[in-house]
Amino acid sequence: MEALLAFVATLVSLRLSADLVRRYRRDRAVDLLAWSGALAAFAVGSGALAWGAAAGWSDPAFRVYYLFGGLLAAALLGAGSLLRMGVRGIAPLTLVYIGLAVGVAVAVPLTVPVSGASIPEAQAYLALFPARLLAIVANSLGTLAAVGVALFGIRSRPLGNALILAGLLVAALGSALAGLGVAETALFSTVAALLLYAGFLTPLPASEARRDARPGPAGVAP
Repeated sequence: MEALLAFVATLVSLRLSADLVRRYRRDRAVDLLAWSGALAAFAVGSGALAWGAAAGWSDPAFRVYYLFGGLLAAALLGAGSLLRMGVRGIAPLTLVYIGLAVGVAVAVPLTVPVSGASIPEAQAYLALFPARLLAIVANSLGTLAAVGVALFGIRSRPLGNALILAGLLVAALGSALAGLGVAETALFSTVAALLLYAGFLTPLPASEARRDARPGPAGVAP
């Protein structure tokens, strides 16, 4: 069941990521690329959950899970939200951060080999600095930015942005509980992916659609 739930989250996230790429090709808005990368990272992280649940956890599966699910997904969600608000300086910082995250996930040694069938607890395999501290900061700032932008635009698109907010909060909660060793299921990933997908597909109210025809992700009226 664990592997199936994670696989569903992977498929949903990939579908949403591909949809944002299509919108970027139409609109050429760089925030759409960041959001597409975030959902692609979420999909790969969920795929690693399926990998670990189906075949047993190993060092490579854990590193993939930690890089994409722990270090990149929330950070890219926040970057996309800030880009949508016109904070263009975040783009080069995001590229630098991606390089740093990849380096940390690949090079930081694990304290013990990863094994077992349940979601690995980060504190059991990684020292606080730099890997776990980097994930804490990136997840906190990325989620804060995404939530803030979604709240800013919730009056113009209440249902869609409420669903996106719910998806972000479920993803953050699942990540936090998994890191603490409390959550042992991919259900959080599946629910978060479905909420985000529903939020992006929710159309603008008719009055707002006439004022803002450009589609896009969270915050200010996709």
